[in-house]
Amino acid sequence: MTKLLYFAWLREKLGTAEEEIDLPPACKTVGELIGWLQSRGPAYEAAFGQSKSVRCAVDQEFARADAAIAGAAEIAFFPPVTGG
Repeated sequence: MTKLLYFAWLREKLGTAEEEIDLPPACKTVGELIGWLQSRGPAYEAAFGQSKSVRCAVDQEFARADAAIAGAAEIAFFPPVTGG
């Protein structure tokens, strides 16, 4: 099982801060996982529809869309961090 964490407006759109899933075998990268998440229903499609606006960390390390997710214990999704 892999824990998925959702922060800020992603959490609001999905109505949950986290969930545990078995990663689909076809999902080998962050980008493929985002594509699969979009297919899970309207809330996921709304949350991940602007996937360019979503950042990710795999096991607490920033990750790009082509990053491998095999064996990940935790994958976090969040909006871009801005300074202020």
